[in-house]
Amino acid sequence: MNIRSLTRGDGVVIGAAVLLLIASFLDNYSYNGVPSNIDLPSLWSSAPVLLSVILAGIIGAALVVLSRLQPQPRKVAGLDLGPFGVAFTVFAAWSALGNVIDPAGSANNLGGSADGPGAGTGLILALVATVVMAAAAIATPLVPALQPKLVPAPKPAAPQPYGAQPQGGYGYPGAAQQPYGGQPQPGQPHPGQPQPGQQQAQPFGQPQPAQQQPQSAAGFSQFWFAVPMPRPLFSEDGSPSPIAELVPGTWYLAVEQRGAQLVAQTQDGRRGVLQDTSGIQRG
Repeated sequence: MNIRSLTRGDGVVIGAAVLLLIASFLDNYSYNGVPSNIDLPSLWSSAPVLLSVILAGIIGAALVVLSRLQPQPRKVAGLDLGPFGVAFTVFAAWSALGNVIDPAGSANNLGGSADGPGAGTGLILALVATVVMAAAAIATPLVPALQPKLVPAPKPAAPQPYGAQPQGGYGYPGAAQQPYGGQPQPGQPHPGQPQPGQQQAQPFGQPQPAQQQPQSAAGFSQFWFAVPMPRPLFSEDGSPSPIAELVPGTWYLAVEQRGAQLVAQTQDGRRGVLQDTSGIQRG
């Protein structure tokens, strides 16, 4: 799970779920002229409200957030977690509206009497929370203002001297020392990429590759970048099957540019082609 994949819209959903939980401990009904020392029941005392509003709303919010945290979509009963959670939040808002309109159900219609309890503070607050929750869950993929990351990706660590081990951060922190100069740094070729006019050194007993990797475009400088959403990394040989997935919140090293595409290197040293470079954040 990657918490940096959460958006502002997801933050609104989480906040609305917390508000709904607080509302569940407040009054379900309100009566005119009732003394203040009378303890009215909370939303937890009504099974229809508890099941169709409180639990449905909290479960829906949890599914929406959980779907965003997963690197790969998960399904429940054949449905993705995201749409499944959105449906729960809409159902909770619809149920809360019905309970606010008629909190006593048909009990106040006995004998033609219209007298009965009104909606309590907890019930009204639950309606507000579920409406906000459902609206945020639906609008997040559609409204650009709700799509920025809730927790921005940290900036990459300052470049270290050539051959030095980076201190903390991401990309290559704490990794084993690489041969021929330590960890790759922005602006330096990564291990396995020969410099112009220089043959690549190979460990003893390892055959030389049949073809050297292509050189970067003239004037290209390596840089760190992060992706705004999970994106596949394809093999450099043109295979249609992804070899890795780049996820938000992690910095990757761009080692070469091929037109509008980038050749990127992952934390474990794998190289591949990032075909979709739109919206990437440069370090």
